[in-house]
Amino acid sequence: ICVRDADAVTLYFVCNSNFRDESYDITCKKQLEQAVQLGYNRLRKAHIEDYQILFKRVELNLGSATEYLELTKLPTDERLELVKKGGQDLGLVALYFHYGRYLLISSSRPGTLPANLQGIWNDSMTPPWESDYHVNINLQMNYWHAEVCNLSECHEPLFDFIASLVKPGMKTAQIHYGCRGFVMHHITDIWGFTVPACATRYGLWPMGAAWLCYHLWDHYEFTLDEGFLREKAYSILKEAATFFVDYLVEDKKGRLVTGPSMSPENTYLLPNGQKGVLCMGPTMDNQIVYGLFERCIKSAIILKADSDFRIKLEDMMKRLPEPTIGKYGQLQEWAEDYEEAEPGHRHISHLFGLYPSDQIMSTNNAQLIEAARTTLERRLAQGGGHTGWSRAWIINFWARLSDGEKAYDNVVELLRTSTLPNLLDLHPPFQIDGNFGGTAGIAEMLLQSHGEKITLLPALPNAWAEGSFKGLKARGGIEIDLNWENGRATCAVLKASTHRLLTLQIPSQQLVKSISCEGEKVSYVIGFEGKVSFDVQKGKIYNIMFL
Repeated sequence: ICVRDADAVTLYFVCNSNFRDESYDITCKKQLEQAVQLGYNRLRKAHIEDYQILFKRVELNLGSATEYLELTKLPTDERLELVKKGGQDLGLVALYFHYGRYLLISSSRPGTLPANLQGIWNDSMTPPWESDYHVNINLQMNYWHAEVCNLSECHEPLFDFIASLVKPGMKTAQIHYGCRGFVMHHITDIWGFTVPACATRYGLWPMGAAWLCYHLWDHYEFTLDEGFLREKAYSILKEAATFFVDYLVEDKKGRLVTGPSMSPENTYLLPNGQKGVLCMGPTMDNQIVYGLFERCIKSAIILKADSDFRIKLEDMMKRLPEPTIGKYGQLQEWAEDYEEAEPGHRHISHLFGLYPSDQIMSTNNAQLIEAARTTLERRLAQGGGHTGWSRAWIINFWARLSDGEKAYDNVVELLRTSTLPNLLDLHPPFQIDGNFGGTAGIAEMLLQSHGEKITLLPALPNAWAEGSFKGLKARGGIEIDLNWENGRATCAVLKASTHRLLTLQIPSQQLVKSISCEGEKVSYVIGFEGKVSFDVQKGKIYNIMFL
């Protein structure tokens, strides 16, 4: 297009394909006519309103606004350089958090495909990894922040995508394994690719569908949308669980294990020095299957469905291998206490039970929790976290361990070593999951909702002594605003979407001064270790003051 002697040009551009619409050319013409009729100003106004409905749900402020006012006048590349040189810019951390929300709003809307490895921002006919969907962490990480950041609608494309993979996954389960249910391996695409692919050290890992199913349950837990659970989620959860009912085999100790499988993309060393990949019952597999069965059982109870199947899963759960602590005090990655061929590997798969699952923390087993910490420390000491998405995962691990200082250190390291001047994540090359995982990690430092309780400021670093957030979501249909000063919560506002008994884990060394609703005092019960419980009603707003 060449334009001469013009002060301004308005270009209307529409794009469709025959992936869903065989009459895509006609659709394009209609949309173009409608756009021209509306005109630029009205189109722009509609776009901004549509975007801001989602973006304005959440606010985050870290530190004093006046303290970082001058830094906000600098472009992002200069601010990033200051951080790389050892400077502190809490405003840039908040901006990075919001950028992750912006990217999801812009790349994942109802009726579209889910965000891929590059989101939707690819300029090549041969992009890295073909801009596909890797489901041994990457696609899942893209959506870790969707619910907590109040973007449930942006989660929907993932649910539709999972549903589209059930039938091809059932065919793969039957042909490859002679099993019922549906299965997926480490990569997939929009054409229903569910078979093992690439090298054995990547492809023979049948856990992709099971892990994706966690997102269906997460959406239910955050929204308590029983219609979604009944009409969409449960049947998928059941098919994924059914595969493992048929697939699991008994080992020599009488345990039910997966296999042959692997710990994603990692290798171990045999006593003779030979490298190995395949194994039976790697730790991550055990954790994923346990959580899948647990979610399927809970769903069946809620929906009053499939009691025989539920009992079958309960019996099988009891025979799954428990986590094992190895010779270094670490959580074993494999059933045997092998040496790792690459001790600083980017995948830290055996900590799946720490994050995104809550299995390790929910045990309250001090030895197991310490083993998770040791695992993380050993990985980092050997150079782990050298990709953007791996560093983002590490932020979430430390947040789950309530270690705000180490979580923040890794937020800073993510900015320093794995962020491009425009704030996109660097694998390298560009890969968007690190942005999304980093946003999830920052949220996880401020708010957690696992194990039937909501924890306020669970991993607050000293650098974030002052701040506030609005609109973050907790499981159980709760929306939360919170202010804090000098590292201590001052006040919170909770908006309930259902009637329930709510348990809050308040920051350590603090007490609740008062809880009120519509000007009336609300009675509450003080529990063990800083827990406070009280009843909330649907549609009501609760104000909490802290001492």
